[in-house]
Amino acid sequence: MNDGTNRQILLVEKPTGKLAPEHFRMMEGTIPEARDGEALLRVRFISLDAANRAWMHGATYRAAVEANTVMAGGGIGEVVSSRAPGLSAGDIVFGDTGWQEYAAVPAKHLTKMPKIEPMTYLLSVYGIAGLTAYFGLLDVGKPKVGETVVVSAAAGSVGSIVGQIAKIKGCRVVGIAGGQEKCRWLTSELGFDAAVDYKDGAVFKALKAAAPSGIDVYFDNVGGEILEACLAQMNNRGRIACCGAISQYDGVPSASGPRGVPGLIVVKRLTMQGFIVMDYMERRNEALRDLQSWIAAGTLKVQEDVIDGLENAPKALIGLLAGDNRGKRMIRL
Repeated sequence: MNDGTNRQILLVEKPTGKLAPEHFRMMEGTIPEARDGEALLRVRFISLDAANRAWMHGATYRAAVEANTVMAGGGIGEVVSSRAPGLSAGDIVFGDTGWQEYAAVPAKHLTKMPKIEPMTYLLSVYGIAGLTAYFGLLDVGKPKVGETVVVSAAAGSVGSIVGQIAKIKGCRVVGIAGGQEKCRWLTSELGFDAAVDYKDGAVFKALKAAAPSGIDVYFDNVGGEILEACLAQMNNRGRIACCGAISQYDGVPSASGPRGVPGLIVVKRLTMQGFIVMDYMERRNEALRDLQSWIAAGTLKVQEDVIDGLENAPKALIGLLAGDNRGKRMIRL
């Protein structure tokens, strides 16, 4: 152990506009002790997600993050000591550790993880990102061989996996991402059939050229105007898997898009469904089997963006919201 201090990052103020470094503060607390039913964890990796920002707005599928508390976030930790049956020192677990070096967490809120190397895979392809991509695409999107699948935030942690799974399932895949470099990476490295750079502005036109037969499945990570552009090009009986709305998270949520939704849904008989990956956890092993086999076969590539140092978490989250990352971004402690 260290000298008994527990470095923590607090959210000192809820942002009303864009998230900035001054909304956070580093402090040193004491290492907590595990109480009955809890395990003391040494946090190894912290997951950075767009959802971190959404939690600052208010309650979602978890309670809101309040000012002057440790910033919430999922993490991979190693059990230091346990006062709960089923967990012992050395076990690797996933849970809401928060942005800190040590956390005492009720065992019922922890998931015991397999000992896999690299450990980072437990947060990326075998973690929330991979499972979100797997169940959101296959269970909600229901792609069929030969169909056209479009995914937004395609170079991000979830989108990059969604596109690759869609290719494995025999679909034509179009990614929407920010910048020519990311678009080139999607087509040259990950095997996407086409990529649209939303920073070019003419998303609707570029999408029409990339998906001339229309869109059968749209995996939505962003909402807003990109969702609107995709909706208008959906084929009859198309499916839209609503995973997130990153365009609405940081700053003041815009009132723009998507317009004309009810009419389009009726006329085209579209299915538009939101989902939370936690709903699928009892089927986690099924997903992991498939994901592991695809990685072993070389048909699924894992891209990670690992940043060292707890002190860099605020800047790294701000960068993630601006689209700086390629693949899964996380902090290594």
